[in-house]
Amino acid sequence: MPEEVPVALVHNGSTFAVMMATPTDLEDFAWGFALSEGVASIEDLGEVEVIEHEAGIEARMWLPEARIAALNARRRAMVGPVGCGLCGIDSLEEAGRKVPTVAGGIALSETDVALALDELRDWQPLHDETHAVHGAGFYVPGSGIVMAREDVGRHNALDKLIGAMARDGIDPATGAIVLTSRLSLEMVQKAAMAGAGLVCAVSAPTAHAVRVAEAAGMTLVSRGRGGIAVFSHAHRIKESDHVL
Repeated sequence: MPEEVPVALVHNGSTFAVMMATPTDLEDFAWGFALSEGVASIEDLGEVEVIEHEAGIEARMWLPEARIAALNARRRAMVGPVGCGLCGIDSLEEAGRKVPTVAGGIALSETDVALALDELRDWQPLHDETHAVHGAGFYVPGSGIVMAREDVGRHNALDKLIGAMARDGIDPATGAIVLTSRLSLEMVQKAAMAGAGLVCAVSAPTAHAVRVAEAAGMTLVSRGRGGIAVFSHAHRIKESDHVL
């Protein structure tokens, strides 16, 4: 069975959020969460101190004082269960936050998309052991999946991937984010905040997620019954015959 522990994301000495997560790759998690929540830029982020306690784990980092207002605006006041990406947000405005427009990005063929979704399974050792975790990977044409992260929570897995890519200097516009989960609203928001133009998933998106992706210029793709289903900005998918 996978582990699931409270992980407190502590910024400037104050707890910003407590998420139930798999206790691996927590430095990546701290970076990715800060970036995908829009409370910091890559230039703001530095060393993460991981402190284990009897009750859980703290991932501590310091951000510039200029980021305090953004922190307070996105602060989460309660523990976030693994299946809930917006738990603790205390205003409707913050739940429906605007995301930046994603320009450029690569194009993939339908074959690339199918290959990316299939290859991600090879990067999920924890899933092979437990059959109870999600995965998020980054696919580069010609190279395949070059990086992946796992977690009991789909949002956490994506945050870990975003953080790992940022720490390694990988531009999300040079490939596609690949997910084992459905494309819910916050998954699209997080990918857009990271600058990803193309997101592929095993399950279809929600209607609201598609609207956000359309406005942000993102391409959403999933594996459909008849092949590949493209839900927004189909110009990034070459030879796609299954456009909804």
